[in-house]
Amino acid sequence: MKLYCLRLDISMCIARLKEFELRQFNSAFPILFIEAKDPDEACYKCLCMFTENILKQNESKQTATLIRDILKDVRVTKVYCKDEKKL
Repeated sequence: MKLYCLRLDISMCIARLKEFELRQFNSAFPILFIEAKDPDEACYKCLCMFTENILKQNESKQTATLIRDILKDVRVTKVYCKDEKKL
């Protein structure tokens, strides 16, 4: 497994999430470190963490609809692998 650094842009939807505790996603441009086999898996895990964080707080149909709308505005702007030799 490699360590990937992901930079997200959730600035278009962060205002709609004021009622939730976003934890590591609590800024318009969060940076996350995720262990994965490849960049695609890292992006997938990141979006799963984002949606699970919201759904754990409120599992209503309105929240599910909100997540469907928000995922259209969430963007991964940069993904790069941290060099394991430097760790």
